[in-house]
Amino acid sequence: MSASPPPAWPDERLSTGAARLAARHQGQFSAETVQQLLIDSYRLLAENARVRTHLVVLAERLTAERLDALAHTRTPATGGAVRVLFVCGHNAGRSQLAAALLAHRAGERVVVSSAGTDPAAEVEPHVAQVLTESGLPVADAYPKPLTGEVVQAADYVITMGCGDACPVVPGRHYLDWDVADPDGAPLDAVRAIRDDIDARITDLLAALPSA
Repeated sequence: MSASPPPAWPDERLSTGAARLAARHQGQFSAETVQQLLIDSYRLLAENARVRTHLVVLAERLTAERLDALAHTRTPATGGAVRVLFVCGHNAGRSQLAAALLAHRAGERVVVSSAGTDPAAEVEPHVAQVLTESGLPVADAYPKPLTGEVVQAADYVITMGCGDACPVVPGRHYLDWDVADPDGAPLDAVRAIRDDIDARITDLLAALPSA
């Protein structure tokens, strides 16, 4: 029986990213696995995209994160960086602030991810402004869907307001932070939310094991 043909690219430009990712993970994942995951990432992001200008770039970034997480679950590193996943409903506010703040403060000590159970089309404008004010990279912030690979790879899953849709992973450190929602909030309120999250990150960093 002949093998099934690979799925067609939803955008032909994805083939270039697939070649890069396959080369990076040569010996870990087949080119077919990379292609399928990249197409899936593209389609997941396209579900909520208002414009598709940057979808190819974002799909490659999301796939790279998923492949890294999948490689970690297959061969967990000992004594490496702690992996922390922040989850909220739309991945447009709280989880973006938390991920950016933790990545900035922890450096290579922590691998940080964020995702949403129902991702928005873009990061909240006031959240983007507060990230800029804090000297944090706005270009790295984009709403991402919650995928199984990233959940399974996380040592700590920290949820913020996603209710019953939040993942609970047996054997993981699971925290739920009661943080106000910045959706539609005035700028000063978003700054206060940032400060609340930053204080919680101080406590989290004190509790995390050393690499």
